[in-house]
Amino acid sequence: MSKSGKRRDGFEGEKLISLPESVIRKAIRVNPVLAQLYVTHIGYFPRASNHHRERRNGCVDDIFIYCLRGKGWYRIGSRRFEVRVNEFVIIPATEKYLSYGADDTDPWTIYWVHFSGNDMDTFNKGFNIGPFDGPRSILLNEKGLDLWNTMYQSLAMGYSTENFANTNMCLYHFLASFLFHEKSPDRKNLSDRDRINETILFMRKNVGERLLIEDLAALHQLSVSHFTWLFRHATGMPPLDYFIHLKLQRACLLLHTTRRKIKDIADELGYEDPYYFSRLFKKYMNVSPEGYRMTANRDVQ
Repeated sequence: MSKSGKRRDGFEGEKLISLPESVIRKAIRVNPVLAQLYVTHIGYFPRASNHHRERRNGCVDDIFIYCLRGKGWYRIGSRRFEVRVNEFVIIPATEKYLSYGADDTDPWTIYWVHFSGNDMDTFNKGFNIGPFDGPRSILLNEKGLDLWNTMYQSLAMGYSTENFANTNMCLYHFLASFLFHEKSPDRKNLSDRDRINETILFMRKNVGERLLIEDLAALHQLSVSHFTWLFRHATGMPPLDYFIHLKLQRACLLLHTTRRKIKDIADELGYEDPYYFSRLFKKYMNVSPEGYRMTANRDVQ
């Protein structure tokens, strides 16, 4: 660990496998098809406090990161991106300056894979993977996590050509489970109730964000009007009103259980203007945030 406390890896409960180049070359000699796309490194970092990696000359591999909890960031060239829970990113192979790491106060838990192949430039163009795409939101991808575990366990059993081949065949399916998540057959069979439950879960996990109705409808590949009708029919209120209620529910909890400033609570819930937040709170709760805090604290004394 450096003097600043930053570290590349070494987290309690981590999993990490880096394949020696000699193993990769041997496997490709035996089966040249494997040269098209293959894993070079694979890992899992739970609550990776102080995680930080800097690559001044970029990286020859594509880097896949799936944030399961907490949050983090990455910088490519002069652009910086935030990565939050249930978001993934594929950073294409690049010679640009690259760095990434965990948030200081809420460090991420990530599954990650480095992968390469014969012609990564063509691969990335073919799947519209660009250096400045930013993170993509996704509902909990259990299928992707199962495939990650299959890849990891296969390599953990040894570096035989068979294990290497199994891992890299799974890699295609793993990437597809993220890139084409909304098109998977099992999602087409979701009931309307399941779609609404997934939407509410997504809202809860992103209660500090500013979501648009278009974002929520796109989760299920529905038109805004049809999605709004389904949501109102199931819950009795429009989607964005429901989202506001979730934000205010969180605000009430913070007002009651902490002494945090109103402006800090507003910021956590995605409201840059604390005065707007206070007016919104009073509109829905019939009392100001300060008044709610005083009443809530008095009632439990």
